[in-house]
Amino acid sequence: MSDHATEVTAAGIARLAGVGRAAVSNWRRRHPDFPKPVGGTETSPSFALTEVEEWLRAQGKLADVPLRERVWQQVAGHPAGAATALVHTGCVLALVQDRPTDWLKLAAVSDAKCAERLPEAVELVLFGRFGPAPWAVPALTAHELAPSVPLLRAAAELAAESGARKTYEFLLGRHLDANPRQYTLTPPGPAALMAALLGRPRTALDPASGTASLLCALDAPDGEHPTTLYAQDADPDLAALGALRLALHTDARATEVRAAAADSLRTDAFAQVSVDAVVSHPPFNERNWGHDELAYDPRWEYGFPARTESELAWVQHALARLREGGTAVLLMPPAAASRRSGRRIRADLLRRGALRAVVALPAGAAPPYGVPLHLWVLRKPDPSTRPAADLLVVDTADLSAAGRDKLDWAALHTVVLDTWQAFEKDGAVEERPGVCRSVPVVDLLDDDVDLAPARHLPPPALGGGTAELAAVRERLADTLRLTAELNPHPGTTPGTPAHWPLTTVGELARAGALSLRTAGTGNGPDGAPVLTEQDVLTGGAPSGTAVAAGPFSGITGSGTGAGTPPDAPDADTVLTAPGDVVVPVLGGGAVARVIDEAGAGAVLGRNLHLLRPDPAAVDPWFLAGFLRGTANNRRASSYASTAARLDVRRLQLPRLPRADQQRYGERFRTLAAFEDALRVAGRLGEQLVQGLYDGLADGSVRPD
Repeated sequence: MSDHATEVTAAGIARLAGVGRAAVSNWRRRHPDFPKPVGGTETSPSFALTEVEEWLRAQGKLADVPLRERVWQQVAGHPAGAATALVHTGCVLALVQDRPTDWLKLAAVSDAKCAERLPEAVELVLFGRFGPAPWAVPALTAHELAPSVPLLRAAAELAAESGARKTYEFLLGRHLDANPRQYTLTPPGPAALMAALLGRPRTALDPASGTASLLCALDAPDGEHPTTLYAQDADPDLAALGALRLALHTDARATEVRAAAADSLRTDAFAQVSVDAVVSHPPFNERNWGHDELAYDPRWEYGFPARTESELAWVQHALARLREGGTAVLLMPPAAASRRSGRRIRADLLRRGALRAVVALPAGAAPPYGVPLHLWVLRKPDPSTRPAADLLVVDTADLSAAGRDKLDWAALHTVVLDTWQAFEKDGAVEERPGVCRSVPVVDLLDDDVDLAPARHLPPPALGGGTAELAAVRERLADTLRLTAELNPHPGTTPGTPAHWPLTTVGELARAGALSLRTAGTGNGPDGAPVLTEQDVLTGGAPSGTAVAAGPFSGITGSGTGAGTPPDAPDADTVLTAPGDVVVPVLGGGAVARVIDEAGAGAVLGRNLHLLRPDPAAVDPWFLAGFLRGTANNRRASSYASTAARLDVRRLQLPRLPRADQQRYGERFRTLAAFEDALRVAGRLGEQLVQGLYDGLADGSVRPD
């Protein structure tokens, strides 16, 4: 057994074979020849990937596993860690993309020879993409690359199918999804908005670049001059991953990439650079940002930031790297707009015309998701022009429903960009209550210099005014009349518990009367609706949005080369169809939803089971109705210390003729319609009550 073998956990084996973890546990107990653990712990052992693949192949369980899943398992189980594996993979994918002939020559030799010759080939590619060393990507040695050669061959094979860029996006996205607490990411929605606010700059810098999501979101400018992108991050792993991502995302003939691994505030790698644009999602609430050692730094042109004002240090760093007239867009915590310790710097930013706009985003737009973050749009002052007289404030909090999966980014982009473009053109915008306003700078220069948009916007006509409230009241009355009509009658003759012959969902699945599916590892077509667990529990429409090939493809687009188009579903994506029955796995509640025409075509989300009955054998409403029985769910649930899990295969329903199923199914359908009407009535009632409270409070509704 090699000390450098790639290892995989039981969960990884389950993904390789397309089964649950319980099946892997059963294999370990029932098959004496199942591979022995080579690492991990007693409760979470790890196994040699090569041995596992050999065993699965011998058992006939590996044939249908997608290549990209096997590549990901090699990345996740790499002996040097997933981040190192991704750096090695990114270097070879850049070689495949920029110098394909060189890679074909290396791929034709043995693993040992390949590892020996790779460093020189990779060095040529890195020099071509990043210029003279030092690079953010560490220099590689044959010894370091030796354990990675099987992975690199597999990644190159995947790149031949999907393109080098798309392959790297997929692997990087899986790594980031698997470590959500380790990285602070900028989602596609705010990244695209920040890029759009900058327009099409010729040169751009992100001083806290992370995985380079924001720089990837920038469009290449028109014209003959090449674009230069500068990226710097204090985390060496992130700096390397982001640099390789930029290299694969851009055209080497049109774009220069310069990347560095260092803290931008303490060790600015681009101190002599002036760029057209700065875009950044800097770290928030840092106390150890360099306050003590940077007291006399020339970047503090607008005032020395307090120890608690690290965000204002990043703002001034961005302005220091801009050319005159250049634009910066930074994602900021809302506290930076109102903390008293930063009021003097904010005042000077306003007086000199450096701060041009503050845009409040809805909660859920970016991490931390519970906080409504701000976008600050800054402009490097031109001494030959008079400072701007107004600050644009925009509040988008009311444009989208709460929750990170429910934000209407198309509407939000339209409002923000249209408002910003009008402000850029005319220096002012037409006031829209609750949405936007041009605020005279002189009105902001008080003792607080509070720049929170909501503080300076006239309140909207909450509830839509009396006309809208009257319409809500009428819709509520109609809905209440419908609930009265649908109000189910339990009957007058007491019944006795039935003693039907029973079957289970598992037995029906084995007999072919229905098929049982769980959410696959595929992401679905980019932008496709996703039916989430919350949607099923609340009876709402599909509210999630699929992002193909990892969480960043909405920003970066798909790779080049042959393969699946970016708008096509993955082979293992589960899409809903009319008549499907969807059941949540977690929570222990008695819930089952029948998919109608409006809900069809959505991607099945996590923690959901989909049952697709054969219409000739099982009525879907009959199936859903009996699955909702409280006793039925109690018998089929298992309980951990903090949650309940439903074993869908153990749910029972009676064996009844098709005609009897339809009678029960029609009654269950009526109950579901009554339940939906109650939900609608509840929402309308809440809207009417809150609208009346708001109207009475602001005077738009009179008490008489």
